[in-house]
Amino acid sequence: MQRLYDFLRRHPTWVDGFWAVILFGISVLGGATVEEGRGTELPALTVPVMFLLSVVVALRRRMPERMLVLALVVGLGQLILDVPTAPADFALLVIVYTVAAVGARWASRVALTAGLCAAPLAQLRWPSSQASTAENVALSVILAVPFALAWVLGDSIRTRRAYFAQLEERAARLEKEREAQAKVAVAAERARIARELHDVVAHNVSVMVVQADGAAYVLDAAPDQARKALETISSTGRQALAEMRRLLGVLRTGEHQEAGEYVPQPGLQQIEDLVEQCRESGLPVDFKVEGTSRELPRGVELTAYRIVQEALTNTRKHGGPNAGASVRLVYFDDGLGLLVEDDGKGAPHELYEEGGFDGQGHGLIGMRERVGMVGGTLDAGPRPGGGFRISALLPLKPAH
Repeated sequence: MQRLYDFLRRHPTWVDGFWAVILFGISVLGGATVEEGRGTELPALTVPVMFLLSVVVALRRRMPERMLVLALVVGLGQLILDVPTAPADFALLVIVYTVAAVGARWASRVALTAGLCAAPLAQLRWPSSQASTAENVALSVILAVPFALAWVLGDSIRTRRAYFAQLEERAARLEKEREAQAKVAVAAERARIARELHDVVAHNVSVMVVQADGAAYVLDAAPDQARKALETISSTGRQALAEMRRLLGVLRTGEHQEAGEYVPQPGLQQIEDLVEQCRESGLPVDFKVEGTSRELPRGVELTAYRIVQEALTNTRKHGGPNAGASVRLVYFDDGLGLLVEDDGKGAPHELYEEGGFDGQGHGLIGMRERVGMVGGTLDAGPRPGGGFRISALLPLKPAH
């Protein structure tokens, strides 16, 4: 039954054609029976009128406006040529409903007007000889009611379809918006991972390169010192791999993912370990904390850690020989202050052109993006007399 129902829905003209044939057969047989009972022949124009009204039913959904015009012409022809009514005139009621449901607005108004006028005109053309004038008027009103109800039903169907179409359009639009938001979220996540990877790789590889150069320099003269440098390279490499595994792990899918597989994001507590690592690699770092230490939002702590990491990495890369750095963390009531300075004597042009803090390199761009995400401010630039200074203020709550 469901397959039959689906077939009928896909071929509505066939269904209408079937009912048109039924209506035409009933009209012809019914009209012939009545005329035979009266002892007269069926009028010559009756069959063409019945046929045309049946065509109206057959093609009502394919071309509703044209079928409305055809029905009006046939109806007027009946009145003018005095063709008696027949069951085929039911097509007038059907076309009124159809045009109100799927036709143009002008056709819907015409159909309503014609439907309300059809019964009074028919009653005037063929009045009942046994009824009074009042009874004829009442009968005209009663016969006009089905046309009004057919139009109301068709118009309500139109409104309902328009409502459902609007809901479908809205659902499709929301689906597109969700897809767009998902793409934006994916792009943001990729950018975040890129920033994290840049900081991790830039810092740890820089430490490993410095330690490897130092080990090669003192390999023969001080084997113990070279061994210590190699141990530092090994531990730094393991730390870099662990952080990269944690970052790239968010791109993995599947049921084999373990919830505790990745180390937590670094925070303020790990800054001291970062400073100690830099000291072991040969970069003197003065580290101080001012104010009352307290727990801060994870985003603020991660931003502070990455800024210190990037600043010390650039000091090691661009500061030149005998460079030193200082790191200050200041706890305020409404935020965290961060100051990283170095006294490097590296050439300023080298510092700017190699992408450290030229405004074009990834280092400063990444810092500004991180600070902006937590609603903070960042100031970076050369110090008078040499070196570089980075100052950041990270609020506890993002600015709205």
